[in-house]
Amino acid sequence: MKNQLRIIGGEWKRRQLPFASIDGLRPTPDRVRETLFNWLMWDVQNADVLDLCTGSGALSFEALSRGAKSVVMIEPDRNQVQFLTQNLELLRVTKSQAQLKASTAQQVLPTLKQQFDLVFLDPPYSLDLWQDLAASADPLIKDQGLIYVEADRDLSQLNLPASWEQIKETKAGTVRAGLYKKSA
Repeated sequence: MKNQLRIIGGEWKRRQLPFASIDGLRPTPDRVRETLFNWLMWDVQNADVLDLCTGSGALSFEALSRGAKSVVMIEPDRNQVQFLTQNLELLRVTKSQAQLKASTAQQVLPTLKQQFDLVFLDPPYSLDLWQDLAASADPLIKDQGLIYVEADRDLSQLNLPASWEQIKETKAGTVRAGLYKKSA
């Protein structure tokens, strides 16, 4: 069985993309995604994006649709990697626009040399990876870079790096989301 996600804005607006049915895989809700990309309206264009826990690909595809220069997608589930690969092909995304890493963020992060303008930190809630992934990703984020964090609990409980200043926050149902800016 497969599920669908809908791209909200940009070049691929209203496109439906399939993703695998996997326990704990939940795309960022449309309402939260719309809020996020309204926040990022002027920042996503030509941005180098790192999607630490790609899952359905909702955030990566939305960023590419809205003009991100490149996205590094990290997804360990082999079944979902196949869906992501097919969706990248369907949308004719080039290798220079998107790199898909079929592994865990913990395995990929130490191998990355690139610096990123925008990072999506939205791990499976049950794994409680916010603090570990934030600490590992922090050196890869440009000064003044933006970090989107999504969780099922109050964001102040996540022990994020002190250099990340929260600039926006929203809540939809059980989802809590925040946008942070990295300062020197």
